[in-house]
Amino acid sequence: MTSNPRNLTRHAGAVLRRDRERLLGQRGAVIWFTGLSGSGKSTIAHAVEQRLTAGGRLTYVLDGDSIRHGLCKDLGFTPADRSENIRRVGEVAALLVDAGVLVLTAFISPYGMDRQRVREIVGTDFVEVFVDAPLEVCEGRDPKGLYRRARAGEIAEFTGISAPYEPPEHPDLHLRTGSQALAECVTAVHDLIAARGLLRA
Repeated sequence: MTSNPRNLTRHAGAVLRRDRERLLGQRGAVIWFTGLSGSGKSTIAHAVEQRLTAGGRLTYVLDGDSIRHGLCKDLGFTPADRSENIRRVGEVAALLVDAGVLVLTAFISPYGMDRQRVREIVGTDFVEVFVDAPLEVCEGRDPKGLYRRARAGEIAEFTGISAPYEPPEHPDLHLRTGSQALAECVTAVHDLIAARGLLRA
């Protein structure tokens, strides 16, 4: 007999995931955008959200800055805090997937181990999209001035400058935003979602 010191039990509801998916006419999944700051993750995620919504799909974007304003506002940017940030996001994303939602996440998520853990939390309906732009391109964009501040030593543990980024070795989709236009990237993501059968229950 396995001990349960916290006396917690998972409860299965009377309405199952497949019931919600049938109601929505789609399959819940996580489209996980990973890449350096300024690579285009949020821009692509929101553009894909607009296209899916226009097609009558229920979708939701989980964005790094928004999550850190609430759910993860107690976390910093140490390696341990970054891992915990991604773990929490993975758990929230899994709940939304159970609700039948197409979840689009935009997080640097620099560590391969953390992304793998989210894949294990979510299960088979996890789609990893590597939003790949050279560091110099990201620095050239720098919409928030973060790279400039990191170079000046004002921001510690900044991914790509003073903290590492581990690119995915085998992403489900590899976007090269240094050379690909936004519309091309959005179409590639949408086509992948359709090919996976996520647009039908």
